[in-house]
Amino acid sequence: MAELIVTDIAVTRLNEYLADNSIESALRIALMQGGCSGSSLGLALDEPKDNDKIYDKDKLKFLVEEGIFDTTGDITVDYIDAGANSGFSITSEKPVGGGSCCGSCGSCG
Repeated sequence: MAELIVTDIAVTRLNEYLADNSIESALRIALMQGGCSGSSLGLALDEPKDNDKIYDKDKLKFLVEEGIFDTTGDITVDYIDAGANSGFSITSEKPVGGGSCCGSCGSCG
């Protein structure tokens, strides 16, 4: 059975961000529609829906639509500390991209 994995550094950084910005919302992990590279996993503030699985990690509440794990397998939320390029990384066991380009985006004809 697929699971949600949240690293300790991601929990720390998310808690800091939410506290610094006075945000008390749940965090949704969802497939976001992409451009040339297709869909990707993203993180957004949201409210629970009827078809969500809810995961509590430390003081955080993560929302994941029930069927998403069929597409993704395990999902990992991490924080990459890379100076000016630091940020959250949401990856999955199975690739979710699958878009393609020929030349520049939108130039296929």
